[in-house]
Amino acid sequence: MVQSYQSPVRVYKYPFELVMEAYVRRFPKCDMIPIMAGTDIISQTTSKDGALIKVSRRCKLHVEAPYLLKKIMGVEYIYFVQTNVLDQRNRTLTIEAYNESFSSRVGIIENCRYTVHPENSDWTCFEQTATLDIKSFFGFESTVEKIAMKQYSQNISKGKEIIEYFIEELRKDGITHLPRWEEPSQKTVPEICITKDSKKLENESDSSSEEMEGRDRTSSTPSTGSRELQLGASATNLPIIDKINLHEGDAFMTDRTYIKWCLGNLVPEEVDNSRTDRDNNKLDADYIKRCLGDLTPLQESRLIQLKKWVAELQKGKVPSDSCLLRFLRARDFNIEKAREMLSHSLIWRKRNQIDKMMSEYQAPQVVKDYFPGGWHHQDKEGRPLYLLRLGQMDVKGLVKSVGEEGLLKHTLHICEEGLRLTEEATVSQGCPVTTWTLLVDLEGLNMRHLWRPGIRTLLKIIEIVEANYPETMSCVLIIRAPRVFPILWTLVSTFIDDNTRSKFLFYGGNDYQGSGGLIDYMPKENIPDFLGGDCKSVVHEGGLVPKSMYQPGEDVDGTRQHIPLSDQSIYHSVSLARSQVHEVVLLIEEPGSVICWDFDVMKNDVSFSVLRTKVPITHRPETQSPTGAMGVIDAVMGSDDQHRSAIEKTWREGHEYFRVEPQLICHDGESIQYHERTGHEGCGMDHQPVYHEGESIQGSHVTSHMGTYILQWRYYESSQHTSPLDIIDSITAPKSKIMYYYETLKSADYRGSMTSLQSCQSGFSSLSSNTNKSATSSCPSR
Repeated sequence: MVQSYQSPVRVYKYPFELVMEAYVRRFPKCDMIPIMAGTDIISQTTSKDGALIKVSRRCKLHVEAPYLLKKIMGVEYIYFVQTNVLDQRNRTLTIEAYNESFSSRVGIIENCRYTVHPENSDWTCFEQTATLDIKSFFGFESTVEKIAMKQYSQNISKGKEIIEYFIEELRKDGITHLPRWEEPSQKTVPEICITKDSKKLENESDSSSEEMEGRDRTSSTPSTGSRELQLGASATNLPIIDKINLHEGDAFMTDRTYIKWCLGNLVPEEVDNSRTDRDNNKLDADYIKRCLGDLTPLQESRLIQLKKWVAELQKGKVPSDSCLLRFLRARDFNIEKAREMLSHSLIWRKRNQIDKMMSEYQAPQVVKDYFPGGWHHQDKEGRPLYLLRLGQMDVKGLVKSVGEEGLLKHTLHICEEGLRLTEEATVSQGCPVTTWTLLVDLEGLNMRHLWRPGIRTLLKIIEIVEANYPETMSCVLIIRAPRVFPILWTLVSTFIDDNTRSKFLFYGGNDYQGSGGLIDYMPKENIPDFLGGDCKSVVHEGGLVPKSMYQPGEDVDGTRQHIPLSDQSIYHSVSLARSQVHEVVLLIEEPGSVICWDFDVMKNDVSFSVLRTKVPITHRPETQSPTGAMGVIDAVMGSDDQHRSAIEKTWREGHEYFRVEPQLICHDGESIQYHERTGHEGCGMDHQPVYHEGESIQGSHVTSHMGTYILQWRYYESSQHTSPLDIIDSITAPKSKIMYYYETLKSADYRGSMTSLQSCQSGFSSLSSNTNKSATSSCPSR
C-alpha cells in the first residue's frame, strides 16, 4: 500500500532570501540532524543571467533500524538523490528527491517548495508532499513501513528547530536582511555547468562542499546553494511568535485577533476556510495550531488529504476544518474510514435538508416549557457546558407532543448550537475549543423513564448523532443517579461507540460538590443552584407534559416527514366492550427476567392485572362459537374468542393461578397515583391504585418462577348489571380503548452494572470498563 504525506503551508515570518541563507547553512552536514552522514554535489548549473540555479546532491543517511534488519540489508548507509532548482527571479525553490538505495524494492519520492507568501512579500511559505511505496523488503514490509513513517514524522518536526537555529546564527553574524536578486544591467553571466565524475566523488566531495558553503555565506546576494533532503528534514517552520503582522503597515495581532481573522465569518459546517489557498485547498500551519490545536505532522497530512478529497467531491462549499478533523478523530485518523463516514454524513445532510431545517428551526412551545435542558456557561477548560435534568424529563409526554422527529430536530439543534458555541469560545479565548461538555442530573429517574418506546427513540437519536456529529463532546458527567440507572445504562451503552462510551464519567456519591466532584470539572461559581451552587440556572425544571398538548393517539407515529426513526408503530391498540378482556400471554424461561409494560387508557375505565399460572400454558384450546341468537349476545357481551381469558372459569386464585401484581384501576376523573414497584406473588394492598383517563401507566415485574405470565386488561365496571336491559345498554355503551406496549428483559440485561454504582463513591470514574461485567453482578433488591 502506498503511504502519502501532504504538509500544511508553513509560513516563515522572514523574507525569502533570508530563509534561503539559513537553509543552505545546513550543508554539507548538520549536527542537529544525526541521521545525515553527509552530502556531495553531483552537478550544478547556472543560467546565463544567473537567475536560475540547479544543484543535484547525493545525500548519505545512517540506517536507523533494528539490528536484525540492518544485518539483512547489509549496508550502513542509504543514499538519496536530491535536485534543487532555485528561481531567484520568481523567488521560489523547488526540491525533488528520491531514494537511490533499494530503489527496486522501495520507492520514496519527495517534493518540496519554498515560495513567497501571497499576502506578504516579506514572508516565505513552505509546503511538502511525499509518497512511500514498499514493494518488497525481505518479508519485513510492514516493519519497514512503520519505521519509515515514524522516522519521517520525527524528522519533519525536527526541521522546525533547525531553521530556527540557523536564523539565530545569522543574527549573531549580523545578517538580518539580504537584498533581492536584480536583473543584470550590462554584462550577462555565462552559463555555468559543473559535473563531478562519480569515481572522484568520494575524494572531492568534502572540499567542494566546504568551498560552496563558504562562498554562499560570504556572498552579498541570496545563496545559490540548495538544501539537502533527508527523509523528512525538509519540513521546516519558524517559531510561532505571539504577535504577527499580516500585511505591511498593519497593526500587530494577538492570538485572539489572529483567530478572529482566521475564522472570519465562518459557519460551523460549511465554509471557505481562511488562511488557505482556495484553489488548492491548502492550510496554514499557524492556523492549524491556533484554531484546531496541536496535530502531529501525519495528522496534519490526513486533514489536508481529506479536505482536498471533499473539495473535489463537493465542487463548492466544503465542511469546516474542525468538522473534518472530528471525523478523522472518530476513525483514528484512518483516511479511508473517515472519508466513508463523512461521505455518508454529507449524503444524510443533503437528503434530509439539515442545513435548511436548522436555519428555520423554532422550538415548539411544549419543548420550551418542558424540556429540562439548556446551555450554562463553561467548564474549567473553557468549553461550553450543557445541563440536562434527565430525571425531570417527561420523555413520553415530549414524544407524544412533538413526535420522535420533533425530539430529534431539537437534539440536532443542540448539536449545531454546540458547534457554534465552540467556535465562539475559540475566538474569545484565543485557543482551540473543539468540544463541549454535557452534565446530566439523574435525580428523579425512575421506571417512567424506562418507557421502551422512549428508549427506542433515544437509541435512534444516539445512532444519528454518533454518525453525523462525532467527537463533539469532551465528556459526559453523570450525577445523582438512582438505583434504576443501571437498567437504562445497560440498554443504552451497547449502542454507543467505544470511544464515546469512555467519555461517560459517573459520580457515585452525594458529596459531588467536594473534591473529586463537580469542582474538578467546572468553576465553583458556575455550579447551578439546583445542585447546591450559587449560580442561577435558566434551565427549565421539566415536569409532566399536559395531555392537552398531546397529539392524537393515531398520529403518535405519523409525524415523521424528513428524518424517519422507524417504519412502523410499536404500539398495539385494542378496544374493549363490557365484560371483554384482552390478554398478552408470556412464557418465561428464566427466573429473574423482567416484564415491562406501558399503556395509555384512551377511553373509559380499564382494570389491569399481572397473573401467573401454576401450570404453563402451552396452547389455548379452541372453543366453538355459539350460533343464532346466543352468538349475537356473546358478540355484544364480549364472549368472542379474541377477548376470551386464558384463565379458565373453574380456576381459583391462589390455586391454579396467582395475582403477582395488585390490580390497577383507571377511573375517569380520578387523581394520578403512579405505579412503580416490583411485586411478589400474593402481595396485597389496602387499596387499588387508580389512574386518570388518558394517563400513562408504566411498570415492571421481576419474575420469580418459570412458566406462564399474563398481562390482562378488562373493561371495568364500578357496579354489576343483572337486568335484561343491560344487554341493550351494552350495545349502546361506548367501549374502552387502550394503546399498550410490553417487553421482556433477560435477567442478565436487567441486572445492569450495580457494582460500578456502589464502588465509585469518591469521584467521577468511567462506566465503560464495567459495562461488560454487568452480567455477573447480583440483582439487587428493589
